[in-house]
Amino acid sequence: MIGILTEAEEIRRAAEAGEDEDNSELGSRVVTQMLNEMLPTISVPADAAPDEVARLVARALGPALQTMVAGFTLAFTSLAMTHDRGQTEVSSAEVLQALAFQVEAGLFDEGP
Repeated sequence: MIGILTEAEEIRRAAEAGEDEDNSELGSRVVTQMLNEMLPTISVPADAAPDEVARLVARALGPALQTMVAGFTLAFTSLAMTHDRGQTEVSSAEVLQALAFQVEAGLFDEGP
C-alpha cells in the first residue's frame, strides 16, 4: 500500500505536468490498483445462503481492511510527524519510501 501511495504521488506529478491522463482519472486509477492488490478473491458457493455469504465476505475482507486502515494511519502519522518537526527539505515521497523500507524490514510486524 505504501508503494502505491508513493506511485500515486508520481502519477499526480506527471498528470500536473501534462505527461499523463487528466486528474479526473488519477484517483480512480490509484484506488483501483490499490484495491486489486490488497483485497482477496472471495469464493462463494452458488447455493450459499445470504448469512453464509455475509460470513465469508466478512472473514475474507476483515483482515485486508484492517491492514489498509493501519497502513493509511501509519502513512498519515509519518507524514504528519515529519511536517510537525518542520522537516521541509524532506518530500512526502521520501517519507513514504523510508516508511516502505521500515515495513519491509519488519519494523512494524506484530508479535506471535
